[in-house]
Amino acid sequence: MRSLLVALVVVIAVSRASAQPAADLPIDATIRSNVIERALATLTRYYVFPDVAAKINIEVRRRVAAKKYDAVTSGRAFAEQLTNDLRAVNHDQHIGVEFSVEPVPDRKVENRLTPAQREQQHRRFTFSNAGFVKVERLAGNIGYLRLDAFAPSEEAAPRAAAAMSLLADTGALIIDLRSNGGGWPSTVALLISYLFPAEEEHHLHDVYSRLDGTTQQYWTSIDVSGKRYVGKPVYVLTSTHTFSAAEGFAYDVQALRRATIVGEVTGGGAHPSLVEKLDAHFLLIVPNSRVINMVTHTDWEGTGVKPDVAVPADRALDVAYRAALKTAKQAIDPKLESDAAKEIDEAIAKLPPDKPAK
Repeated sequence: MRSLLVALVVVIAVSRASAQPAADLPIDATIRSNVIERALATLTRYYVFPDVAAKINIEVRRRVAAKKYDAVTSGRAFAEQLTNDLRAVNHDQHIGVEFSVEPVPDRKVENRLTPAQREQQHRRFTFSNAGFVKVERLAGNIGYLRLDAFAPSEEAAPRAAAAMSLLADTGALIIDLRSNGGGWPSTVALLISYLFPAEEEHHLHDVYSRLDGTTQQYWTSIDVSGKRYVGKPVYVLTSTHTFSAAEGFAYDVQALRRATIVGEVTGGGAHPSLVEKLDAHFLLIVPNSRVINMVTHTDWEGTGVKPDVAVPADRALDVAYRAALKTAKQAIDPKLESDAAKEIDEAIAKLPPDKPAK
């Protein structure tokens, strides 16, 4: 979605600036008041749940009346405190105030990327390989894909085709989203498409936007460039850092019973967002949309995606790999493929001792 795309580009840039703890600016009562008023007005106008926005407004004004912000003179500390207070009502992890030492440019919510911004985005995703960190055939013929972002589909599509074609002949597939903080829902739908036959078109979810009152549908695609991965087990690894669109991928494939989720409960952020400038140094991330899964008729906001096999994130790969190897071994005929069975047994033997899952 356009608003989500713009939000991600700006938030990433601001977050990099905010990653330097020593960089800060002093603020006064006028700045605090202006930022708070603009933030509340923006939430009232755009937040996906108007009734919740009204409650947030009341809560923050109560804290203003109690002079909670009067002693805050650090821009960075003020952004952090206001973020926590805006989230206090319904714990929406997509709401946030971002602080930047460098002045942020003027912008409008409806803006598309400029050619310069699009080129900068392309260079960034080229450097990061659009989030495709590792594609590997593990011992025992198990496929492994580590994906750390759902980049725009034009960046992700050729890489997804190459990755899935490479993994097509493995006996089971592990998709590692433990470090994936989200991205573009169209790319979620694209990758899920590879897990179903072309003739099985699935309506995954809808995204309702309060910004323009529209609902956008997301379906699996009947046309993908790489080889599909059908009829074989898929495992998706999650952690508490798995967030937003990455959670959407896990949620959708779990709801469709196409994958086993292994790891930790995810971060619990389901609301696509936009960004509004509050001040020369402050931006507000506003969730203006909500996801409606076609199977559950709800989403993972505030709850996260609960794994089918709950284990600490640092054990998730070993647990999924062991399960994948055992499943793959059942699918072969040891008498005819003794080398394959031997490789699987050797791979299992090298894994750490199995521990009971929670």
